Amino acid sequence: MRLIRFEHDNSILEGILTPSGDTATVISAGRKVEYQLDDVTLLPPSAPSKIVCVGLNYRDHAEELNMEIPREPVIFIKPATAVIGPGGTIIYEGEGEVHYEGELAFVIGRGSRHVRAGAAYDHISGFSCFNDVTARGLQKKDVQWTRAKSFDTFAPFGPWIETELDPSDLGIRTYLNGNVVQSSRTSRMIFSVPEILEFISGIMTLMPGDVIATGTPPGVGPMGSGDKVKVEIDGIGELVNIRG
Repeated sequence: MRLIRFEHDNSILEGILTPSGDTATVISAGRKVEYQLDDVTLLPPSAPSKIVCVGLNYRDHAEELNMEIPREPVIFIKPATAVIGPGGTIIYEGEGEVHYEGELAFVIGRGSRHVRAGAAYDHISGFSCFNDVTARGLQKKDVQWTRAKSFDTFAPFGPWIETELDPSDLGIRTYLNGNVVQSSRTSRMIFSVPEILEFISGIMTLMPGDVIATGTPPGVGPMGSGDKVKVEIDGIGELVNIRG
């Protein structure tokens, strides 16, 4: 099942994408209403209070950077104000390169604190595509990552939440203007989805709608003005955004 959020006639609605992929079904006050996707604007599929990201979580990415495998997840936070949905424009007016980082994300379904790995999927509503946009020059300059990853529009997310998915071995690819620039599988992740949730929920309370981004595979690189970036994950779909 694919859960979506969208805007129609200045109202924000939540619905279920039909198997055909061209209609959203919304149930309100016991009444079923269908909307054609061509007539609505897709929004980020949840409204998170925060986005928690994992750095250096693919073995082939660590190998690419000649870095040691971390012993526990390395995490950082993006603010909710960074979120944009499918089709949204990535905007950066500062100096230096802006990089794409295609990632698998999962969305918290109910309030979570001290979740054991074995119970992780009881707390996850589903999975989506994510782009951890980064001002690389600022990241190197600041050493810590907050400024480089927190600009408005630096957290593209969507196009929907896929609720029925095994995330353990999915193909993940990023395209820049139609060319594959990242390609790996989630089986190459160092820390699995349940391990990530156990670790993060042991530190902070996760709220319904919060997004956890699980790290990026090798091949990150710059995107210029007008470039189109597509993050594609097997079983989920495509997240497409343009850098303004």
